[in-house]
Amino acid sequence: MKLFSILLFIAYISVGEIHAQSALRTKQFNLEDGVAIQGFDPVTYFTQNKAIKGNKQFAAKYEGVVYYFATATNKDLFVKDPKKYEPQYGGWCAYAMGATNEKVEIDPETFKILNGKLYLFYHSWTNNTLLKWNKDETNLKTKADKNWQAIYH
Repeated sequence: MKLFSILLFIAYISVGEIHAQSALRTKQFNLEDGVAIQGFDPVTYFTQNKAIKGNKQFAAKYEGVVYYFATATNKDLFVKDPKKYEPQYGGWCAYAMGATNEKVEIDPETFKILNGKLYLFYHSWTNNTLLKWNKDETNLKTKADKNWQAIYH
């Protein structure tokens, strides 16, 4: 009976931690109406090297964050390994995270895959932060990683 009580307590604590993690993610991630990447499919960045709008018919939720997918196959790929496909820095602009430690909106069609990870960037007709990132990528990535850790953890 004592072992059962201990296991039950551990399960209760674990559920609480999972809920807290989900709440933190929904607070800190770049979400539009609760959906990540403005509804773009995170898998197509890797499989087709382009941004394709997802469909809410193919939605999946991972630790409180909702993603849309262009196909059921992409949804299945994501569900099997969500950490592989999730954007870095909660989907905020990678350049801004490194350069100014700010959470800045992104243009889902401005992205880079680096070492198997998805980085998203702000892009307006006068300002493409991906170009700025490319000029000092190593330094900006180091700073962005550090800044995101401070924000997210």
